[in-house]
Amino acid sequence: MFYDGLLILAIWLLTLLLMVVANSGEAVFGALVQSLLFLELVTFFAYFWCAGGQTAGMRAWRLRLVSDDGGPVSLNQAVLRLFGALAAFAALGAGYLWALLDRQRRTWPDLLSHSRIVHQA
Repeated sequence: MFYDGLLILAIWLLTLLLMVVANSGEAVFGALVQSLLFLELVTFFAYFWCAGGQTAGMRAWRLRLVSDDGGPVSLNQAVLRLFGALAAFAALGAGYLWALLDRQRRTWPDLLSHSRIVHQA
């Protein structure tokens, strides 16, 4: 998550730089800016999860996202997984600690999106 967070931060910084330059050096803020940054976040994860099941951070740790049936995830599953992850973080990590209580060690994002993370040998 840390590696992907750094990539997303770089994308956001570039986006904001371009917006500030386009705004004659004045600060940019508001709902439109926040919506664009959120859309970039959703697009980042949806693209990488649907295209190959891995983000750059997941590749470093040899992790892959797969559907419960073992196949690739759909766009719907990727978006649901991201919203599940946001909810898990918003609940102070309870959504990830849920894996300690679940017999199959699933987290909220796993349950919501009918997907799971697997380790590649």
